[in-house]
Formats: sequence, C-alpha cells, structure tokens
Amino acid sequence: MNDERGTADVKHDLRLRTRAFALRIVKLYTSLPKTAEAQVLGKQLLRSGTSVGAHYHEATRSRSNAEFISKLEAGLQELEESIYWLNLLIDSGIAKREKLSGLCQEADELAAIFVASVKTVKGRR
Repeated sequence: MNDERGTADVKHDLRLRTRAFALRIVKLYTSLPKTAEAQVLGKQLLRSGTSVGAHYHEATRSRSNAEFISKLEAGLQELEESIYWLNLLIDSGIAKREKLSGLCQEADELAAIFVASVKTVKGRR
C-alpha cells in the first residue's frame, strides 16, 4: 500500500485481490484428486477461501466503524481457516507444498492487511 494512492485505490485493489484469491481457490479445488479425503478438505477450503472476498466487500459497504471491524474480522477468520485447510492438504500429502506455496503466501499477506486495517480503525476510536 503506497501512501501516495488514495483509499479508493486501496479498496479497489483489495477487492480485486480477494476476488483473485477466491478464483485461485476454485481452480485448486477443481484440480484436487477425486478421493473422498481430498474432496472433503477441498470443499472446506472452497467455502472459507471464497468467503474472504465476500466479507471484504461487505466491509467496504459498512455503515459504521464497528460494522467494518466486524466484517473484516469475519474475513480474517475465513483467511485463518483457509490457511489451516491449505496446510492440511499439504501435510496429508494430497497437494504438494510447491503447488500451494503461492496461495499460502497470499493468504498470509491478506491476513496481515486485514489485521493492520482492523488495528487502524480501532485506533481511531
């Protein structure tokens, strides 16, 4: 996030970024083996990973700081859950670490951005 850019640019970038994250999760899910284990873990990841952008979108339309924080924290919770499922896919041997490292990194970066945003808004109160 560059200080020279306006808040609208950052919001737009995060909308695009969380949407891109969701699309990457969808593509990962469709590439998983059709075994019961892979599909169960994949569906959990599909649900949590695609919810992140929805929560962020809702946060941008919030009517108060409290509502913004609530929506962003819900998105953060979904990111943490996504990280869990990604690691479980790796640790179980269903997916290779190399294949998921970019998604794991993006989830970590988005989580850090969400945490920083919540702290910033809480600090304004």
